[in-house]
Amino acid sequence: MVNKAIEPTENGVRRSISNARTIVVKVGSSSLTAQNGHLDVQKLRSLVDAISRAQINGAHVVLVSSGAIAAGFGLLGFDSRPKDVPTQQATASVGQGLLMAQYEQAFAKYGLKVGQMLLTADVTISPSRYRNAQRTMLRLLELGVVPIVNENDALSSNEIRFGDNDRLAALVANIV
Repeated sequence: MVNKAIEPTENGVRRSISNARTIVVKVGSSSLTAQNGHLDVQKLRSLVDAISRAQINGAHVVLVSSGAIAAGFGLLGFDSRPKDVPTQQATASVGQGLLMAQYEQAFAKYGLKVGQMLLTADVTISPSRYRNAQRTMLRLLELGVVPIVNENDALSSNEIRFGDNDRLAALVANIV
């Protein structure tokens, strides 16, 4: 028998989210891309619409967003996602700017500003870097800015990475 206090109902979860002061939203590349793997601006705008409503209604929202490689590989003329790490890193460098420009434009329709935070996994092992990331993120929230966080794919090495941003989202939830 399942204890209802341990396993909340869907309505209970929705109520908890609607009452939350700070919400961390993690979005993977598949939520932002079309079938061909390229960035789908309509999907991005739908996401921004939902986040903006929460922000306007008083919540602080931090967005952990993948999608830099997806945004960049089409712009660079690739038909599909590159397989080798140097090309992925170069593609992420190009795509991150495009991704942020799309977010900035979409949030501006609601009068909201965004701030980019590109983190590397060493934030988890360096107390001073962790505190700096925390101070910056909390200050962005105080200023009413939507922090958009992604792993710094251009600088991250395979040996020390967050991976698919799930661990990055967990770190961000701990920070805020």
